Amino acid sequence: MQIQEAFILLRNDLVALYGERESTLISHWVIEHITGLTRSARLIHNTDSFTAEQESDFHKFKHELLQWRPVQYVLGEAWFCGMKFFVDERVLIPRPETEELVEAVDSRQLTVDSQQLDRRSNSEGGPIRVLDVGTGSGCIAVSLKKKKPEWEIWAVDLSTDALEVAKQNARSLAAEINFVQIDMLNEKSRADLPVFDMIISNPPYIPLKDKAEMRENVLLHEPHLALFVSNDDPLIFYKEIIRFANTHLKHAGSLFFEIHDQLAEQVVSLLSANNYDQIFLKKDMQDRDRMISAIKSS
Repeated sequence: MQIQEAFILLRNDLVALYGERESTLISHWVIEHITGLTRSARLIHNTDSFTAEQESDFHKFKHELLQWRPVQYVLGEAWFCGMKFFVDERVLIPRPETEELVEAVDSRQLTVDSQQLDRRSNSEGGPIRVLDVGTGSGCIAVSLKKKKPEWEIWAVDLSTDALEVAKQNARSLAAEINFVQIDMLNEKSRADLPVFDMIISNPPYIPLKDKAEMRENVLLHEPHLALFVSNDDPLIFYKEIIRFANTHLKHAGSLFFEIHDQLAEQVVSLLSANNYDQIFLKKDMQDRDRMISAIKSS
């Protein structure tokens, strides 16, 4: 089978599931993964034939994709902040919206005064200490450590399976992270963590009632523990992280959350009621309220 022939076959088979644009992107990704050839390189090599091993991989990948298995799990890779992370069904697939959260934290473009934070850290004789709550694949923690190697990054998750994936990514990307298995909804479990300058989280925030609106590739394969919360208390993780921050976030420290756009005003009210100020909402590339930050005022 020739490379271009395989690309066309895969794209045409995936159109019914993903539509023209997404099926084309997925097909390019799969063929590049199999051959190691970029799109431009394939202009020269499109009539080359697969090896027997490559053709076997192609049929295997195509079969899995047609079962709604996400391409990131099929190939065991997801790109985030310009780096390749290993992913499988133990962790959520990193989203572009979360990249925007990392960039906001890195540049301190939401609320925190970076010079003030750096001065406070230096005066206290230690590095800026940051906590990533619900780290999953480790994409937030690892990306921040690569951008800010002088920061001390901690990452926690309830799932030991997820932490195995996160640790694998930290090793492969040479990022030193302090990983801890913790249930953040359990006050005793989290009590021994140190005090932080910043706390960041992309917690579960999708109410169970929204399942009906989600695509099969998400519902069938991504971990529900990391996606869904009860309809009765969709803010549960925000409430508990804020409670934790009352004792484990420094004065004038910063909270950064990814949020459900429909819950934005409720999260704002929650922060305001808990003595946070400089509360700032930031829209994502889809023009939805997706990120929020605040400064601890007392």
